[in-house]
Amino acid sequence: MADRAADLALLIAAAREAGQIALGYFKRDPKVWTKGANSPVTEADLAANHALHATLTAARPDYGWLSEESADTPDRLDRRRLFVVDPIDGTRGFIDGNPDWCVSVALVEDGAAVAAALFVPAREELFEATAGGGARLNGEAIRVSDRQALEGARIAGPARHLRAMAGHGMDPRERRFTPSLAYRFALVACGRVDVATARPGAYDWDLAAVDLLVQEAGGTLRDLEGAPLRFNDVIPRHPALIASTPGLASAAMAIIAEAEAAHEASGPGAL
Repeated sequence: MADRAADLALLIAAAREAGQIALGYFKRDPKVWTKGANSPVTEADLAANHALHATLTAARPDYGWLSEESADTPDRLDRRRLFVVDPIDGTRGFIDGNPDWCVSVALVEDGAAVAAALFVPAREELFEATAGGGARLNGEAIRVSDRQALEGARIAGPARHLRAMAGHGMDPRERRFTPSLAYRFALVACGRVDVATARPGAYDWDLAAVDLLVQEAGGTLRDLEGAPLRFNDVIPRHPALIASTPGLASAAMAIIAEAEAAHEASGPGAL
């Protein structure tokens, strides 16, 4: 546990440093490029990624590395422990001036996250967790909500999921879309949201830190079949997901599974 505490302290320090670097570009018209399938990346993403890589790999040179903004290499597959990071989760929101973006940093061991730091610089919020050690927000212990019924539940997610949930008694005024997936799920961990969802296609770097946060806060983060997340596969990508308080997990999974099936049947271009 002493080693785990030291790893967490390292993650926190690295996340704070990267967050402050990114904050220096926030609302200051950073340079933006397009990568892959029309995905934006800014000079802030790259600067924060450079700082994270330098700090973390210098301190733990035997750990592997997986980041949204670094070229993926197969050597990570042979590492028992690796850092999984997203220097800015919610880049589109960052570009638009939305404060709901974060630096997400996790230590994964044998396919599971064991230490995590998620820093939201524009809101001055630091989430942290260790496996078996609980989850905290700005040093205070956090727990998911104790809601047991979908009626009036607070939800965050993409449009098609929000529409589906609204048809099951959720108050539409409580619907929320948060551009950062990691922060969206962190809202479940701290009890501000009861159910949060993600479309298929999220990557390890979107999820590793917040998966541990949700679990340590007493919640669940599962796919639509109820399976837990595993990290550091050859293709580090995941299906549709739901984070929730345990009392809502089964009902939410059924609703979102139906919504995803309808979306698939409707064909390309549907929202």
